[in-house]
Amino acid sequence: MGKRLGKKPIAFLLRKLRPTKRSHSPPQPISGRPSPIDTSAEATTPGSGAAAAAKGIKKKAGQRLWMRFDRAGQSEILECDKSVIIKRAAIPARDLRILGPVFSQSSNILAREKAIVVNLEYIRAIVTAEEILILDPLCQEVLPFIDQLRQHVPLKPTIRADDRENQGTDAPSQAERELPFEFQVLEIALEVVCSSLGSSVTDLERDAYPVLDELAKNVSTKNLERVRSLKSILTRLFACVQKVRDEIEHLLDDNEDMSDLYLTRKQIQNQQFEALMASVTSNSIVPAGANIGRLNSNRYQRSVSIATSVYSDNDVEDLEMLLEAYFMQLDGIRNRILSVREYIDDTEDYVNIQLDNQRNELIQLQLILTMASFAISLSMLICGAFSMNIKVSLYNTTNLFGPFVGGTLVGCFVIFLIILAYARWNKLLDP
Repeated sequence: MGKRLGKKPIAFLLRKLRPTKRSHSPPQPISGRPSPIDTSAEATTPGSGAAAAAKGIKKKAGQRLWMRFDRAGQSEILECDKSVIIKRAAIPARDLRILGPVFSQSSNILAREKAIVVNLEYIRAIVTAEEILILDPLCQEVLPFIDQLRQHVPLKPTIRADDRENQGTDAPSQAERELPFEFQVLEIALEVVCSSLGSSVTDLERDAYPVLDELAKNVSTKNLERVRSLKSILTRLFACVQKVRDEIEHLLDDNEDMSDLYLTRKQIQNQQFEALMASVTSNSIVPAGANIGRLNSNRYQRSVSIATSVYSDNDVEDLEMLLEAYFMQLDGIRNRILSVREYIDDTEDYVNIQLDNQRNELIQLQLILTMASFAISLSMLICGAFSMNIKVSLYNTTNLFGPFVGGTLVGCFVIFLIILAYARWNKLLDP
């Protein structure tokens, strides 16, 4: 069951997250457990840190660390097991496995009856119409998301221009239409993820282009290793961006899935429906007379009208506009990664052309040396023939050594030129 931590880990987290001092009133405890911890920034001294937090946390088997934010801006850190989270968020147990380490490399936005399961990169949370439960809030990657939540919670309503035009007034109080709490939290999560991915791609671009230009100038083992490291980073970033983009695209392609994400609307409609059913039940006994049929008919028509409004409301324009904005942003990030990949591919092609040219030069040099070796071997053949112990009349001729050796060398050189000309005539060598 749930277990709340001491003050030191909370104060450490708040010093990391909040530059300004602000305290929240204690939220309601979970399942009747002891009262929650104080989240004020002055709960500990500046000297406490991660080590003190680690000492104060002794997790039991199956318990994990969660942070809770509600729509009023109140927050607390909880140490809960699966049963508490399942009961509080009304989600099946398999959804907690999606937030576990096995599926940590996937991206999912799943709609449930009373919650949204969000698994976007390092942000793993359960969002309801009233609160958000964040898994592992002390991780460094999650801190920017929590910081953004603290800056925007409690959330303000969003004003839509088309509603103002329909109302025929410019007053925000008459035309403002609040974006549901779950969508504003989802927007913050997508903004943090997109900003992180965009920053990573910017760093990649800053490091990649100089390294690739240096490789084009000097093909060395060091430069090749640097490019290999860049390609690994690029592949990882591309996979992350593609997963989030595919998940948003999947939601945009299915209006029913987007409609299931309207938790606040479903909550209000269920409350209205329950109130109507309670009213119908309380008024089920009516005086006998001719008006009974008319009363029952009116009551039935009202029930059908409310039920129709509950189950046929498929307006997903707000969520569609929200998801399309971040889909386009992720698509732009993806195109930037593809541009870097194309530049890497072009550089590799250029380097391969350089290496092929060097191989061709080496082959030509080897061919020239082979032809020279063939010409020299002819003179060695003549020398070997005259060095045999055979009596020849030329041995008795004086002043013949110099002209004979010179003629032999000239003949070998002529043979070499003939072979070289033949190779160039057949385009085996560059002219």
